[in-house]
Amino acid sequence: MTHLFNRVFLILIVTGYSLVFSPETKGSEETVQPAAKEQSKMAPSTPAKPVVTKKPVLIPGTGVLIKNGIDTFEDENWKWYHRHPKSSREQDKRTRSPLGKSNNGLWFEGPKRGTPDVVKRVELPAPGLAGSDHGLLIATLRAGIPGRTTYRMMQDDLIFNMSKAAGRGLSAADNPSVVTRVYLPPFAQWERRDGASFGFRCGCTTHAIITGKEHPDRGDFGVEEYWPGMFICFVPGDGKEKSDSAYLRVRGDRRGRGMRGPTISETELGWWTLGMSFSRDGKVHYFASQGVDDLTMNDHLTTQNPYGYRTEWVKTFFYNVCSQDDGKTWSTPWVIDDPKTFFVRRQNVARSSRKSQR
Repeated sequence: MTHLFNRVFLILIVTGYSLVFSPETKGSEETVQPAAKEQSKMAPSTPAKPVVTKKPVLIPGTGVLIKNGIDTFEDENWKWYHRHPKSSREQDKRTRSPLGKSNNGLWFEGPKRGTPDVVKRVELPAPGLAGSDHGLLIATLRAGIPGRTTYRMMQDDLIFNMSKAAGRGLSAADNPSVVTRVYLPPFAQWERRDGASFGFRCGCTTHAIITGKEHPDRGDFGVEEYWPGMFICFVPGDGKEKSDSAYLRVRGDRRGRGMRGPTISETELGWWTLGMSFSRDGKVHYFASQGVDDLTMNDHLTTQNPYGYRTEWVKTFFYNVCSQDDGKTWSTPWVIDDPKTFFVRRQNVARSSRKSQR
């Protein structure tokens, strides 16, 4: 496994995006395209298109940082405890308790799919956030059912223990948001598989018709779970004319479909900042930017009501690591750093707090 850690990492030039959605065509994902660097040439008689200014939305990182809602991975005693065999409830209905967890109580194994085979505190592969020297390496080899190989894409989950920071979760009325940094290594280190490789997602609930296949109240109106987020997907080149590339995919639109985001070339690898915010109207706002700077409106990808739902509660956030589960091919090695959760204090809560101090 030493080949996972001994790598030469590149320090890359940071560029920005201004992104808009194009109309969806039948049989394809909705697409987000980077803004053109130069205005296209038009005939003199063609009127210039008006500049569309985006309506401001809740930017991830707005408000107050939640105590215990962050992990810097700088504690030299940080450690992960595997509890093999891993859980695989989604595949064979077996949870296999006890679940893996971190010694600081902030992370635990996903009961649906199990946790990545490697969860290890490491030195950053390239300079990142100021003052940060360490991050968390997550990678997986056997992402499916323990003792079996499925030879198809499987994923493992590393879940943040939000209950330690916010009890039963964060109400959308508090405008919560989550931000993370993730390091995209050189393409030579990626698993040579077309499709999703890494995911950053949130666990949310709302009141709607319950759709879960195994849920005892399926078809009734009640508390429905769903998991909006963003995936980093790989598109392998042919070694000749077509170069390796990656792209972001947002989940999802009102029908739950994925939306294709910006393409990422070899020169745009390195650190990226991903964020999601949840406004009081129940909408989810997706942001992404190359580099480690704080997110701005220029990094806004899209705003959606995934599956047509209005978010009521954000229960947690988590990471997916995907592999082809053939028993011999490792996933892409991902390094994450400084995940943080925020909320905006409601005025009535602030007033109540001031009154109680009088």
